[in-house]
Amino acid sequence: MIRRIQAGTLLTLAILAGPLWAELPTTPAPPGAAVYFITPRDGEQIRGPVTVRFGLKGMGVAPAGTVKETTGHHHLLVDLEQLPASGQPIPSDAHHRHFGNGQTETTLDLTPGQHTLQLLMGDANHVPHQPPVLSERVTVEVMPQ
Repeated sequence: MIRRIQAGTLLTLAILAGPLWAELPTTPAPPGAAVYFITPRDGEQIRGPVTVRFGLKGMGVAPAGTVKETTGHHHLLVDLEQLPASGQPIPSDAHHRHFGNGQTETTLDLTPGQHTLQLLMGDANHVPHQPPVLSERVTVEVMPQ
């Protein structure tokens, strides 16, 4: 069975629930599931904008709010030192990019210099699976135009 939760409803619940988010159940990760970068490659030197393509093995992509076994949606962690807290929704900001419509690629305007990128799958409620379906961290260098 597939259920969709309105994005506005989810945001309202997040605001009202506040610290209760810690009590959200985690979704089991399918055995052998893996998320990875198709592009860019680790160590690559790139001129911006940077096209990032996501790969996924062993599970499916479903929009945020869709409750369906063995699915999730992508989150791109940009220049993040520490992973999001376990068992809580992944924040949404410049370092935590959400792809809740089921997107599998994006284009980033990154400043010249070194940047790290990492992918993390989230369930219908943006909570990482257990265990987390997390890519290797890649480092890219954005060259000046």
